[in-house]
Amino acid sequence: MTPKQAWVLGLASLASFMMALDSQVVTTALSTVREDLSASIEQLEWIVNAYNLSFAVLLLTGAALGDRFGRRRMFVTGLTVFTLASVGCAVSGDIGTLIVARAVQGAGAAMVLPLSLTLISAIFPPERRGKAMGLYLGLTGLATFSGPFIGGVIAEGLAWQWIFWLNLPVGVVAVLLTLRRVDESTGPGGRFDHGGVVLVTLGSLGIVWGLVRGNLAGWGSAEVLGSLSLGVALVIAFVWWELRSEAPMLPMRFFRLRAFSTANAANFCVFASLYGTLFFLPQYFQTAQGLGPFAAGLRMMPWTATLMICAPLAGKLADKYSARTFVAAGLLLQTIGMSWIVLVAEPGAGYAILLPGLIVSGAGITSAMPAAQRSAVGAVRPAEIGQASGAFMTLRIFGGVFGVAVVVAVFAGAGSHLSPEEFGSGFTAAMAAVVAFALVGMLVALRMPAALSTSDRGGNR
Repeated sequence: MTPKQAWVLGLASLASFMMALDSQVVTTALSTVREDLSASIEQLEWIVNAYNLSFAVLLLTGAALGDRFGRRRMFVTGLTVFTLASVGCAVSGDIGTLIVARAVQGAGAAMVLPLSLTLISAIFPPERRGKAMGLYLGLTGLATFSGPFIGGVIAEGLAWQWIFWLNLPVGVVAVLLTLRRVDESTGPGGRFDHGGVVLVTLGSLGIVWGLVRGNLAGWGSAEVLGSLSLGVALVIAFVWWELRSEAPMLPMRFFRLRAFSTANAANFCVFASLYGTLFFLPQYFQTAQGLGPFAAGLRMMPWTATLMICAPLAGKLADKYSARTFVAAGLLLQTIGMSWIVLVAEPGAGYAILLPGLIVSGAGITSAMPAAQRSAVGAVRPAEIGQASGAFMTLRIFGGVFGVAVVVAVFAGAGSHLSPEEFGSGFTAAMAAVVAFALVGMLVALRMPAALSTSDRGGNR
């Protein structure tokens, strides 16, 4: 690895670390925020959803801005926006201000995360890209691993505002080093696809809003049906526009590449299964087993720790062997691990009996992620990596939002929070939905090409 490659990988991973850590500690500290700001359950939900909403809606736009105006420039802009919004969260005196600041954080992250993948993919050759992405996910995994622990410490020992103050020094260092150590680059073409940006932004907003509001407002409500219908219509209009645009922000020919389309579909299922698990597993430890947030976070650490171990290893081996093998095998392990949880997760279940399922599940899902990323971005030409990364990240977030919406609906139909027993019934039903996502993803992954052929690279031969 050259020094320039090391700096790009390190800074992209640092940015991802900061945002992953923020996400983990926010979830753990929600109960403290509720007491301090007298927030309702719906308002607490929006502390999470405001971030996810702006993040998902603006991902493709963030990647397009980087390709047009400079990837380093927009990466630094996104880091600056995220860091300043973190300060806004820390000084929020009421729940409304905190929710707005979280939405601005999501907008900053929408510029940073797809461009972090783009910067890595552009500077590493295809034969070393999987290893680099595995290291990237492994370093990100350190935040995922330590997040529940740090969140528990802050929630119980300090003020919740410190979960946002932590981003200030990290953000400043990341901005200064990026300006000094990372070269500027742009994507193909010189024009900005204004029509595509408007259509995909409004279409994504409609779909994500409907998914976020479905369980609260009702899936048959005019608000949800109208939002989803309008979102789908605008996405169809976006596809039509891109097919006719001379400089599309997302060339539709990408989806004719089997490596790109199957990797994205499989990764959609990976994140639906992952987010569904992550949403309910901490609640299971707290509601069904009566533990506090800190103790629940500690019990999740063997599951989250697999990201630091398995992601770098799977990424490195995916360069040597087939990415399809690791995506399919990873999702099979997720299916097996969570099926075990479904069978044994009663309110009184001992942690020792749960642990094998958690480790197998974590190892599987973290092995699938870098291989899917490698396959998706490796299917296009180097100049188009930014566009491919934006699409990959967008579909990944859609998968997460969709997964949470489905498992919450399944939980509501089978259980409740009224007692540990009722929660346990809902939890096992929700985890069965998580298993279904993983199984579907595994079947899709088996359709991935064993290796990228000449026709799989670029799509316009």
